[in-house]
Amino acid sequence: MSRARALRRPARLAPGARVAVVAPSGPVPEERLQAGLDVLRGWDLDPVAGRHVLDRHDGFGYLAGGDADRAADLQSAWCDPAVDAVICARGGYGVQRMVDLLDWEAMRAAGPKVFVGFSDITALHEAFAVRLGLVTLHGPMAAGIDFVKSARAQEHLRATLLAPETVRTIRSDGTALVPGRARGTTLGGCLSLLAADLGTPHARPSARGGLLCLEDVGEETYRLDRYLTQLLRAGWLDGVSGLLLGSWAGCEPYDGVWALLADRLGGLGVPVAEQFGFGHCADALTVPFGVAAELDADAGTLTLDEPALS
Repeated sequence: MSRARALRRPARLAPGARVAVVAPSGPVPEERLQAGLDVLRGWDLDPVAGRHVLDRHDGFGYLAGGDADRAADLQSAWCDPAVDAVICARGGYGVQRMVDLLDWEAMRAAGPKVFVGFSDITALHEAFAVRLGLVTLHGPMAAGIDFVKSARAQEHLRATLLAPETVRTIRSDGTALVPGRARGTTLGGCLSLLAADLGTPHARPSARGGLLCLEDVGEETYRLDRYLTQLLRAGWLDGVSGLLLGSWAGCEPYDGVWALLADRLGGLGVPVAEQFGFGHCADALTVPFGVAAELDADAGTLTLDEPALS
């Protein structure tokens, strides 16, 4: 069975780099979008919003416009040689509806560039890894409230984009659910989206050899149990090297979530770091996916073998 492997790293950004902001998922509040674009301009970047970024779907208010339009914005940005990076505006729901409308051959031909997002964007992280073989960044999004209001989230993403050698070691304030050290290639994202991705054309066969990052938001514990159990039953966690657990915002009090995580993941026999500070939380860290790294669960550190971007 294939193992998680290190992927091709896009180039870091330089001052003046053009950054496209697109909305593959839910509708985007205009005032937050403008605030996020202002942050990017403050980094001496040149942000441009996708044509449909402020659209609303006629029938389903949880979507940022029609599926074909959301896909077209992403593909147009990715295939534009003047664009150096694509940052998602927000998550929500919608990627599952549009991901198969993308022309992956054309996107592969366009070459590597930086891609940033999290939450519903997990399905695109998986597709970019499987279809394009590219490192992507699990990080805050341009119109996310936790981004526009958090200096720490902004600074960690800025450093990752512009000076990635300065964040080779990602430090959390968490502790070890299962102690130890492990090596592997980073992957993961939102737990419910990883479970939903099983069996799709973009799903990798397993997390074998990987340092798997998991987080979620607003889920009842029995649903978290269902997602984890589904991954276990499918064999998707067989051979995983280690786990990093991010935020569980809007779920039940953490004691209950902790008990479930210990029950479902503690028996894997690998190091597990908890409360690592990525995902749906204030001051969220940016974690690259597709990079070889070492996890020290006791110290709460993830040390990358090389910078996230070249």
